[in-house]
Amino acid sequence: MSIDRLDAALLDLLHAEPKVGVLEASRRLGVARGTVQARLDRLERTGVITSSAPTLDPEALGFPVVAFATLEIAQGNGHAGVVEHLTAIPEVLEAHTITGAGDVLVRVVARTHADLQRVINSIVDGHNVLRSSTVIATQTQIALRHDQLVRAAAPPPTVSGPRDSTRPAEN
Repeated sequence: MSIDRLDAALLDLLHAEPKVGVLEASRRLGVARGTVQARLDRLERTGVITSSAPTLDPEALGFPVVAFATLEIAQGNGHAGVVEHLTAIPEVLEAHTITGAGDVLVRVVARTHADLQRVINSIVDGHNVLRSSTVIATQTQIALRHDQLVRAAAPPPTVSGPRDSTRPAEN
C-alpha cells in the first residue's frame, strides 16, 4: 500500500489530534468531507489504520515496570501453543517471532519488580517455553511512534520553481 501526501497529512492530523472529526479534518486539509471519508475508509481497509482505540499508558493503569523477555521454545511444535499461552497472560502486551539467540521476544509489564517475577514465572510455565532471559527497561527514550514512517512512506513534495523561458512548456 502506498500513500500520497494527502494521506500523510491526514494521518499526521489524526496522530496529533485523534478526536478530530471528518468534517474538521476536511476543513483543515482543504479537501471535501467525502474525500477525507474515502481516504479513511481506504486506509482502514488496507490495514494502514488498524484501530481508532485510545492509546493506553500501562504505568497510569498501575503497571510501571516494563520488561522484555527473550524466550527459547521447543522446536518442532510450532508457535501456536506458545502464542495461546502468552495470550492468556494479561501482562503480556506483545510478542514477536525473532531471529538470533531466542525464538520469541515478549514485552511485558508488571506492578512491581516482585510482580515481574510472577509474570515471568507465568510465561515460563508454558510447556513449550524452554528458557527465558529478561531485561527490565529503566526509562523510555523513544516511545512507540509511527509518524516518521508516514513521512517516509509518502512521496516528497515536488519543487516547482520558475519555468525556464528558453524551454517550451511541456504538456
